[in-house]
Formats: sequence, structure tokens, C-alpha cells
Amino acid sequence: MDERDDTINHMHGDHLALDLAVTIRHDGHDGVADDLAQPAGLTAWVLGHAEDLRRHGFPAVPFTADEASRAAVAEVRTALRALFARAVLPGPPSSADTGRLPDPAAALERLNAAAARVPVHYRLAWPQDGAPAAGHHPAGEHPRAELLAAALARAGIAFLAGPDRARLRACPAPRCVRYFVQSHPRQEWCKPSCGNRARVARHHARQRAREALG
Repeated sequence: MDERDDTINHMHGDHLALDLAVTIRHDGHDGVADDLAQPAGLTAWVLGHAEDLRRHGFPAVPFTADEASRAAVAEVRTALRALFARAVLPGPPSSADTGRLPDPAAALERLNAAAARVPVHYRLAWPQDGAPAAGHHPAGEHPRAELLAAALARAGIAFLAGPDRARLRACPAPRCVRYFVQSHPRQEWCKPSCGNRARVARHHARQRAREALG
């Protein structure tokens, strides 16, 4: 299982904004990978999150990303990661974000502007053979890139204004660049393998310290 699959398995379905943020991830070597660097990556990500996106006002199926939608989503993601860095204070942000993001005020303006591009109304759907469900629906016709960016911005606003913001953390494991929501107060890492890697790194650091002392 690669880093991408492992991330997906550890995310919650109602954490759409967090799922977007962690498309920036450790590449398994010494760098950072971007799952949305190409439109094809965004296409796969959107189709994998179709139900969550629908609830936020984006009809994700059918969908094929182009460069305009990829750029619009990347802009929302940058704003989200800047605001995640603010949310985890006084702890450090993800190492992928240090010195690379807009200031929180600019990020907040960017996120709100993306959400405002597409007015929505809240509507109830009740199919004959199913349960009622409520969701956001766009008012009027808009380019798909704007619809997608607005849906993700709304998801980010809901997350940052909700109770899970207080449990948001940046994983401190070596080379990890993820944010995660603590499932319990003692959770330190985004996933068990990060905890194992951190413990190994601490062990080696103690060994080096002992050897240096002779």
C-alpha cells in the first residue's frame, strides 16, 4: 500500500476539506508529492469523493478535470493549508507549509471569495424509493471549475468553523507533511506507521548521542 492509499483509508467521509489538504503528501523518499499536479489526478480524486462533493453543491458525476479546474482547486487547497497552519497554533504547522503559504488573512479572503462565486440554496431531495436528504444546490449556471472550487471552499469553511478544528494537528513524524484530526487525546501521529517511524528516529538519535559522549 502506497502513501496515497494509506491516507485515504485513514480519512473520514465528512472531512472533505481535510481530504483535500492531504493531497499534498510525503513522496516516500525525501520530498513532497502532489496528487493533484495533473488534471487526471484531480479527476480521480473528485470521482472518489463524489458523494461528499454532491452534499456541498457540486454534481461530480460525470467529471473530467481540465487545467482551469485543477488550478482553481489548488488555490482553495493553498488557502486551506494556510488556515490549517493557523488552526494548529501554538504547535508547528506541517513541514510542507513552513514559509510557503500566504498569510492567514489573505488565505481567509481567498477561501471566502471562492465560496462566494457560486450562490447556493439548501434543498431537500426525497426519491420515491429512498430516504430524504438535504444538500446545497447551485443557483444559476456557472463554469465547472467555479462550481468545484466553491463546493470545496464551503467544505473548508464548515470544517474550520466546526468542532473538529480544535482537534486538528500537524503530524510531527519525520518526513510526514499531513494534517489529521485526533480521534482521541493521546493520539500523536496521523497513522501508526508514522508513530513507528518517529520512535525509530528517536532511538537512533539516542544512540548517536551516546556514541558522541564516548
